[in-house]
Amino acid sequence: MRPSWPSLLAWAAVALAPGAANAGAQQYEVLSASVRATLAQAVGGREPARLEDAESLAWVRAMHGRVVERMRDERHAREFLELVRYEAQRAGLEPQLVLAVIDVESGFRKYAVSTAGARGYMQVMPFWVREIGMPGQNLFHPRTNLRYGCVILRHYLEIERGNLHNALARYNGSLGRPEYPDRVLRALRSRWTPGA
Repeated sequence: MRPSWPSLLAWAAVALAPGAANAGAQQYEVLSASVRATLAQAVGGREPARLEDAESLAWVRAMHGRVVERMRDERHAREFLELVRYEAQRAGLEPQLVLAVIDVESGFRKYAVSTAGARGYMQVMPFWVREIGMPGQNLFHPRTNLRYGCVILRHYLEIERGNLHNALARYNGSLGRPEYPDRVLRALRSRWTPGA
C-alpha cells in the first residue's frame, strides 16, 4: 500500500519542523524490580548542581564557546554546561560524551521532539518517567532531561559491559546498526574533545 500525498506531506512537516529531532528512541525493555529501583534512585534527588573545583570550572570555560554558538545566550550556555558536567559525573560519564549525544540527538534544542516521541536535549522517551520516575516530571526541564539521559546511558553501558558503541546504539534504539554510534563518536572527536 502506497502512502498518500497528504500523509507524506504530514510526515515531512513533522520531520522538518524546527523543534523536531532526527534521533531514534530508546526501546522499552522490561526491567527487573532491582534494576527499576536502582534506576529510580539514580534519577531521584535534587541536590544543588554546584561546580566549585578548578577542573570543572576550567572545563566549563573550555566548552563555553562551542556551546554558546548553539544556544546564543552566554549565561544560559554556562548554566547548561554546569548541569551537563554535574549530571555526567554523577552518572560516571565523560561530560564531553554527553555533549556529543546532545549534539546528535537534538542539536541542543531544548524542546526537540522526535517522530518516536523522545523529548528534550537528550531525547528521552516518556516511558522512562512511568518506569523509574515520578508522575509529573517534565522531560523538557533541562536538569530532568539530563538526569534521565545520563542515567539511561550509564544503564546501557552496564548492560553492554562497557562497550560504548553498543551502549550508544541501544540508547538510540538502533542496536546492531553502526550509523548512530559512529555519528556520536565522530562528533565527540571533532567538536567536543578539548583541544579538537
